[in-house]
Amino acid sequence: MKIQGDALDVTFEPLAGFGLTNLLRITAHNRFNISTRYMPRILYSFLLSSVLTPFRFRETLKYRKIIDQTKISKSPIFIIGHWRSGTTYLHNLMTLNQHYGFCSTFHTTAPNVFLANEKIIKPIVIASLPDKRQQDDVALGADLPQEEEYGLGALLPYAYYNGWCFPKNMRYYNKFVCLEDISDRILDKWKENYLYFLKKVTIYNRGKRLVLKNPANTGRIKLLLDMFPGAQFVHIIRNPYEVYYSMIRFMKIIMAKYCVQIPPNDLIEVMMDLYNQIYDKYLSERDMIPAENLTEIKYEDVLQNPVDTIKNVYNNFDLSGYRKNETRLKKYVVSQKNTKVSTYVMDENVKEMIYKKWRRIFDEFEYSA
Repeated sequence: MKIQGDALDVTFEPLAGFGLTNLLRITAHNRFNISTRYMPRILYSFLLSSVLTPFRFRETLKYRKIIDQTKISKSPIFIIGHWRSGTTYLHNLMTLNQHYGFCSTFHTTAPNVFLANEKIIKPIVIASLPDKRQQDDVALGADLPQEEEYGLGALLPYAYYNGWCFPKNMRYYNKFVCLEDISDRILDKWKENYLYFLKKVTIYNRGKRLVLKNPANTGRIKLLLDMFPGAQFVHIIRNPYEVYYSMIRFMKIIMAKYCVQIPPNDLIEVMMDLYNQIYDKYLSERDMIPAENLTEIKYEDVLQNPVDTIKNVYNNFDLSGYRKNETRLKKYVVSQKNTKVSTYVMDENVKEMIYKKWRRIFDEFEYSA
């Protein structure tokens, strides 16, 4: 899979929002191996990270004690499922209810500075964002829901999307999805930073219960239950054939915007291996979730009847506020009717390869070959 983006396009480079120390650490870990054509991106990232440093210090001075004292008293609702399985649509539907809080694009783009510096930083973020995501036709905005995994990379070196910036080391960064084969020190550091970020998001949302969407969390059930014993999980699954082709499109478009290295040729294999690792872990840990705290749904059912799907989630979890939110929910569903959905021509040889590689998922969730 060939990926080669415009080297002068720095608009979407996530490294630019990293803490300066973290950016130096990650670059050093990758032995300063930056492809020549992508030097403008890394230079831009170091420049913007340096500019943001005083704002980060300001936020630390103003909010560190408040963050430390903040308790997440209401365990989050976690939306899980592999990337390109409908997690974003489900997240948007669930967070229409203003009774709940969520992590936004603004939070993930500027995770070090969003509490104390919103008036200064947020307009910059807004100005840099397109109206829609480039990989699909979904609306993109600073205040719209976003997966917190993007923000984690800016806080610590051990995050999944750092592998999209440094794809030559992608297998290493993929370890931080299921968080296996890592030291206790790194695991503790990851937990500390994840909790720190969620506390900040909780403060921003004035203590509301959080609805969080993060595909990487599919492989972290036991860990999340240890951190939040009362957590509830909505797992969404999509036909693996569709996931495969959608992921290829996703990686071609987005990695071309993120990478500071020319990607290697084995990205498809790496992606397919991670899919198996996530679902091996999920299926081994799923029974740890109390039955009343897990709802599993299919993407195809969400598309066919999104309103009933959300109503069932509310009923299954005994959540409040559905009736007050129903009109808003129906209006949003209607507004999405014209959203373009990508279609794929599936090669029979590729289909056979996908089925052999991901057969367990086909069987477990009753998708036909």
